[in-house]
Amino acid sequence: MRPPLKVLINGGGIAGNAVAFWLSRLGHHVTVVERFPSLRVTGLQLDLRGHGIDVIKQMGLEQAIRNKSAPEEGMQVVDSSGKRRAYFPVNKSGKGKQSLTTEFEIVRGDLCRVLYDAALESKVKPEYIFGTGPQSLVQKGEVVEVLFENGQTDEFDLVVGADGQWSRTRRLMHKSETNASSDSIHIIPDLYFAYYTMRRPMENGEQYAATSYMAPGKRGIMTRRHSPGDLQVMLSCRNSSAQMRNARRGSVTEEKAALADIFRNAGWISEDLVKGMMEADDFYCERPGVVKQESWSQGHITLVGDAAYCPTILTGMGTTAAMVGAYILAGEIARHATDNKDAGSLRVALTNYELKFRPYMDQIQDGVVEKATYQYTMPDSPLAISIMNWGLGLASYFNLNIAEIWGIKEVVKGWQLPEYEELPGIS
Repeated sequence: MRPPLKVLINGGGIAGNAVAFWLSRLGHHVTVVERFPSLRVTGLQLDLRGHGIDVIKQMGLEQAIRNKSAPEEGMQVVDSSGKRRAYFPVNKSGKGKQSLTTEFEIVRGDLCRVLYDAALESKVKPEYIFGTGPQSLVQKGEVVEVLFENGQTDEFDLVVGADGQWSRTRRLMHKSETNASSDSIHIIPDLYFAYYTMRRPMENGEQYAATSYMAPGKRGIMTRRHSPGDLQVMLSCRNSSAQMRNARRGSVTEEKAALADIFRNAGWISEDLVKGMMEADDFYCERPGVVKQESWSQGHITLVGDAAYCPTILTGMGTTAAMVGAYILAGEIARHATDNKDAGSLRVALTNYELKFRPYMDQIQDGVVEKATYQYTMPDSPLAISIMNWGLGLASYFNLNIAEIWGIKEVVKGWQLPEYEELPGIS
C-alpha cells in the first residue's frame, strides 16, 4: 500500500477547503496555505446548483449548509420608482431546476467556514498556515519543491492551486512549461462588477428578496439581504471610460472613485448605495474573465476551481464548479493514487480528473467570451429598460424559470456526476 500523499493546497477558500475535506478524509497529509492573515470569511451571497447540491449531500454537509442559508425568498425586478415589475420565487418543490434564487443560498464566508470546520473534523487533520504562499514551484522527479514567501522550503507529492481567477499557482506552473502562455484569462472587455455590504436596516414590509434594478447607461444594481440590518450590494456596468479602464485592479480608492462617477444619478436608491460603497471596508471590484487552459495539470501540480476553469459570475456556476471539481479530483486520487504503489499513479489520477470534468466545464463556459459583445451589452436607454422590464413581467406572470435565459446552465447535457466507491462514507 502506498503511504499517504503529502499535499500542499494553495488557497483557503471554497475550492481549497473542499479539496482539503476530501483528501484529509482519505488519510493524506494536507497543508493549506492562505496569503490572507486568517480564514477569509468575507464575500457576498452565492449559491449551489445541480451537481453541486449532489456533492454537498455526499459530503454530509447538506444540513450544515441549510442551517447557514440566507433567507432569500426570490428575486424581484424594480423600476426607478422602486415599483416591482417582476418577481421570481425560489423553487421549494424539490423537483426541477432551481430558480434565480436557489434552495442553497449562502454567504460566501459562511460556506467557507462550514467547509473549513468539516475538514478539521477529519482524523488526519489538515494543517492551515496563514499569511504566506508559494514563491516558486520546482518539479523534482516525483515531488514538487516549494519555496514559500516566508523563506521556508518543503517538498510535496502534490501541489493543488485553489487560489482563484488570478491564480499565482497557475502562473508558477506555467513558468515550468515549454512555450506556455503567461496566463489563461480571457477578460470580457469593459465589464465590471463591484461587491460590498453596508448598514441599512430593513423597512416595514420589506421582504428577504434579491432586488434587481437597471439604469440607463448600461448600469445595473442588485441588492440582497442575509440579515435584517445589513444590505449586500452588487454594482455592474458596461463602461469604456478611461477612468474605469485605468483604475488599477485592487486599488480600492481608484475603483471606488470610478464607480461613484459612473453611478451618479442612476436613479432608485443609487445615491445611498454609492455613499455606502465609499464607506465599505469589504469592497471588491471584479473584471470578469473566463479561465481556459490546454491542461489543468503539469507534473505533480494541478489546479481546481476558478484557478483552473473560472466560468465568471455570468454563468452563475462558479461555486458549483469548484465543489464538483474538488470532488472529482479527490475521487480520482482515491481510485488511482491512494493504494497504488506505482509512482505514476498520481499522474493517472490528474489526467482522469481532467478527462472526466472538462466536458462539464466546456459546456458551462461555452459562448461566455464569444458572445460577450452582444449578450452582455446591458440596456442603454430608458426605452430598452422598459421593454426588458415588460418582458420580465410577462415571464413572471406565466411563472417561467428564466435562469437559463440569463446564462445559468444548471444541467449539463450528456454528463453524469461520477460515483466513487473509494471515497470515504459519511456517517
